[in-house]
Amino acid sequence: MAPRPSASRLTHFLCIPLVTSTSRPQLQKTLSIFKDDAANCATSGRRFPSGIPPQAFRPLGTLNLSVGVMSLLSPERQEGALKILRQLNPTELLSSIKPADTRSDAESPGEKSQDTGQDPASLNITLKGLRSMQETSKTPALFAPSLDPDMRLYRFCQKLREVFGDFLVQDTRPLRLHAPILNTLYVPGKKTTKKRARKERLKLDATELIARYENFVWMEGVRVEKVAICKVGAQVRKGGQEEHEVVGEVELL
Repeated sequence: MAPRPSASRLTHFLCIPLVTSTSRPQLQKTLSIFKDDAANCATSGRRFPSGIPPQAFRPLGTLNLSVGVMSLLSPERQEGALKILRQLNPTELLSSIKPADTRSDAESPGEKSQDTGQDPASLNITLKGLRSMQETSKTPALFAPSLDPDMRLYRFCQKLREVFGDFLVQDTRPLRLHAPILNTLYVPGKKTTKKRARKERLKLDATELIARYENFVWMEGVRVEKVAICKVGAQVRKGGQEEHEVVGEVELL
């Protein structure tokens, strides 16, 4: 297993926000369906008579594709990252990325693979399915993976990681572009010992859920509109909506 990032205190993260005027109604509907369906999912370890606690379901305003995490502990470090963001031309960056060659072995070199239909200067995201990064029968978190048949999204995010390399916490693990759907980290838990303020984390047997949502589309064909730097830790805003504070963002024109 690849080593985890260093233990630096994480303060910010670089991301692609997923909530837009187009995606909002789609996500409101699909997240509501999932929450109602998954509420009575079996749990292992600590038991809850009413099923999965509501705090485990990630709010709409927190959905994003995380590109990398940052430890910006000084005003100078934060301003340095924001300066790069302000100078970034994501549309130009995206235009320089060619789709992966999806041509089959049966095609001759002169034949072109099927066109994805995407504008070279734009990028669309579809979230489909449900995944766990741990054993499905004992998992604390579930994610919705992004479809990326031509690898443009992945390559775009890799280029972003290169641009912000001096400000990202180094992580040798593969980049996974998925949206957080459920995480028991946010569920209050009982302390395991009196000496340590460590809580027992709820784990789920999500085997059935993952199978049932294998082909579930959370949002489809949503255009990427922004690249943003946000603060770690979602905050409750006016109206009771929970979301991450955006400290800087740049639009894809």
